[in-house]
Amino acid sequence: MEGRFADIIIDISHEKLDKTFQYIIPERLAERVKIGVCVSIPFGNGNRLRKGYVAKIGNKAEYALEKLKEIADVEEKDMEAEADYIALAAWMKEQYGSTMITALKTVLPVKRKMKSQEKKSCKLLLDPEEARDLLQSCISRNQTAKARLLQELIRMGELPMPLVTGKLHISSRTVKSLESQGALCTVAKKSYRDPVKISEKTADSRMQEYGREKRLDPAQQEAADGILGDFDNGKRDTSLIYGITGSGKTEVYLAVIEGMIRRGRQAVVLIPEIALTYQTLLRFYVRFGNRVSVMNSTLSQGEKYDQWERVKRGEIDIVIGPRSALFVPFPNLGAIIIDEEHENTYKSEAMPKYHARETAEKIASMHDAIVVLGSATPSLEAYYRAKTGKYRLYELTKRQEGSKLPSVYTVDLREELKQGNRSAFSRKLHGMIEERLAKKEQSILFLNRRGYAGFVSCRACGHVMKCPHCDVSLSEHMGGKLACHYCGYERPGVKNCPECGSKYILGFRAGTQQIEEAVHKEFPGAKVLRMDADSTRTKDSYEEILNAFANGEADILLGTQMIVKGHDFPNVTLVGILAADLSLHINDYRAGERTFQLLTQAAGRAGRGKQGGEVVIQTYDPGHYSIVYAARQDYKGFYEEEMMYREMLLYPPAAHMLAILVASPVQEEGKKLAVQIGVLLKRREAVLTGEEGKGLHVIGPAAASIGKIQDIYRFMIYVKHKDYGKLIAAKNSVEAYLEERAENGRAEKGTVQFDFDPVCAY
Repeated sequence: MEGRFADIIIDISHEKLDKTFQYIIPERLAERVKIGVCVSIPFGNGNRLRKGYVAKIGNKAEYALEKLKEIADVEEKDMEAEADYIALAAWMKEQYGSTMITALKTVLPVKRKMKSQEKKSCKLLLDPEEARDLLQSCISRNQTAKARLLQELIRMGELPMPLVTGKLHISSRTVKSLESQGALCTVAKKSYRDPVKISEKTADSRMQEYGREKRLDPAQQEAADGILGDFDNGKRDTSLIYGITGSGKTEVYLAVIEGMIRRGRQAVVLIPEIALTYQTLLRFYVRFGNRVSVMNSTLSQGEKYDQWERVKRGEIDIVIGPRSALFVPFPNLGAIIIDEEHENTYKSEAMPKYHARETAEKIASMHDAIVVLGSATPSLEAYYRAKTGKYRLYELTKRQEGSKLPSVYTVDLREELKQGNRSAFSRKLHGMIEERLAKKEQSILFLNRRGYAGFVSCRACGHVMKCPHCDVSLSEHMGGKLACHYCGYERPGVKNCPECGSKYILGFRAGTQQIEEAVHKEFPGAKVLRMDADSTRTKDSYEEILNAFANGEADILLGTQMIVKGHDFPNVTLVGILAADLSLHINDYRAGERTFQLLTQAAGRAGRGKQGGEVVIQTYDPGHYSIVYAARQDYKGFYEEEMMYREMLLYPPAAHMLAILVASPVQEEGKKLAVQIGVLLKRREAVLTGEEGKGLHVIGPAAASIGKIQDIYRFMIYVKHKDYGKLIAAKNSVEAYLEERAENGRAEKGTVQFDFDPVCAY
């Protein structure tokens, strides 16, 4: 049935976002009904008008025309702040490729209304003389519980109910009896669940370290003044603060936020890892008190709901969290600050595959706000935009309080092997750890993996233990358990090879647990803390480990990537990087950039206090440019060489890239669909190549590097072009093709996902 129809989502804030309802768009509203707008529609048997949002517009009726109702009106006056996020969802759908519903789920997560938390107390209603008379009466009647409660109320006036029923052991029946006598009343006050668990004692103890009024050095002051000055002058360019490790980028953030609060604005501070929440929160709490809150996945539903309510009521000025904190509904947002902006975690791996950086810029433009990026190792995209004038660049080239960058030593592990050292620790690193233990100084040992061993293989026949559901090897964990890090499949370890029966089947490569064992063996008196994905599964585990290390309860902190991201431990004078090559030789064009960033960030944890710092990089490839530049702490040198390769091969940021993932439970069906999409894009390439040098570069289809995950077969197509808009047009043409095939009942069994400028290999 021809006509114009709209799929409507009903009452986004209250309903589950898993169903749309189709309505007819009447001719009188044809020009006003667009994706994302708020409309009123007759809903249910009583045809009561309800508010909804347009998720999709099409020309095909899904039901018989007589069963469909018409949209009543476009409710422009009701769209207010929420409409901004509907518009944002529409933008994300177009920019990154997804359904409108998944985009809406991202920007407006379902906020299940939670019951308010109440704090109850007992309040004395009698004047002191009357209360004392009643107390004497209770004592004479041997009513000891009543007497005990009255005695405390005469002294305090009001008592929290947990104290009454707990410490004083007063039953609710006794409380009600005194309440019926008019002696007291119970008072219930609404209270918010507070995820900020910082005591006044902790805040006071860190006051000297962080300080309320820390003096900025000239470079920091120039950055803060420049950012706020541009804001006052109406300029809304994104700013990039490129500052070496320990140069005080956070102090600039604090100054900018303080300026925004004076201007009646609020701020969102994004951090790449939940593990960084407590340390970042503590610094902001010391400066801004309880006007700071957090938002992340470890919060309970009640805590999340309460923080959203506090934001809407204007009780919070700053929210700290990972990329999902972008969507906190501040009424007067002034600044979005993205710390460690180079981190991969700022790119969503779920649909829509948005990047926090570009999405923050879109949100800022909708709220007349600014975006500030900061990193010691900026992403090539951010630095490229700064070099080409799109971003405003500020540089911090000196560490705070006179401390210097650490001395870095590169150890060639090939030479160590030649000389008979098969330990995880080179002789140089071993000696330096012993020195730190003797001096009561701390060390960090960084390994870029988790688990016990990389894979388990038979020395006799070469058989590798693999996951039956994914095209990857199983990793060995403590106790011999084998686990798949993609689907979670587990099985007991094996003593004999299932292929040839040989007993020589063992794990390859060291993981954090094995290194921990080696540390205890080599340094038996050392206190060690391990921090990786396996040791931080509980809600407060990050804080517990980091607090223990900060308080000097351990000599050595061993861990994976999460220990090298932004942490500040003044007593750490040594960082050992045990396997610099693990992130280098992987199937990913960003491997060099990622390795340089990891090594530089890891090295930056050393020598942040008054003592000097030293770093040992252990590698089998000491001549690789990523390792050479990291050892020199030379970001600009690395940038120039890496950009040369990116320009030669048309990789971001020299060009843009669209990754198209075709997935299917049936291998042949998935391959067939991927081939059809490839043919469509190559035809489009042929049309575009008529424009001088402006054709699409289409690579594939081919099996993904991990060809199967959870019994789903995966095929990849890559499309490159310098114009991002051309890739969006290519994505749109694929979406239109898939929709047409679905309407005609010719769809193959499979799904298609889009990823623009991907940061992870497939």
